[in-house]
Amino acid sequence: MPRPARAATLATLTVAVLAAGTALTAPAGAAPEKTAPRSAAPRFLAASELPPHPWSAWTAGPVADGFPVELAFCLGEGVPAYDYRHRVFHTELDTGAVQVTVVTGSAAKGKALAALLDEEIRGCAARIERTDPDTEAEGRYYGSLSVEEGAEVHGLHTETSWGATDVHLLSVGRDGRTVTVVGWGQMGDFGDAPVSAFKKTTRKAVEKLY
Repeated sequence: MPRPARAATLATLTVAVLAAGTALTAPAGAAPEKTAPRSAAPRFLAASELPPHPWSAWTAGPVADGFPVELAFCLGEGVPAYDYRHRVFHTELDTGAVQVTVVTGSAAKGKALAALLDEEIRGCAARIERTDPDTEAEGRYYGSLSVEEGAEVHGLHTETSWGATDVHLLSVGRDGRTVTVVGWGQMGDFGDAPVSAFKKTTRKAVEKLY
């Protein structure tokens, strides 16, 4: 699927999530949780550390402030207000990826946030089907990784009534008070997902934070 068509599919899911009354952060007016000074900002993945694409090289965008809209289709609700930072990656074809990181105020808050984000991802397929009747969604759990304070890896497949089909891999990892989420997606189904390579990317993402 060309990148514009795939982007339209994700945009449809994102709009459905937001239309249902969800938000990328806490309600308007809520003060973000206090985070560590920007000088302590964690490092991000490089393009070369993503699952290899067989026909196209990855390009990394700049690190930017805020929670990425690319994850709104799955993390559009229940995401607390924090000073998130993110980086978006893309290939010349239909494959995209994103990483978001946040430094919370303590290891306990980091643990709680990681657990909440993991729970949101586990419930993602059910929320998509509830908010968008034209989309069928299935989630899969690919296990945990023993890296720093741990990481959880999930898969998601969506198919619309007009035939668009996408597969995503999502992970949540933590190093102390810092939490990172990595997302990968392209046209296809679970058989097209590079699970082993994505686990390596997730491990690298957590190891590389500090």
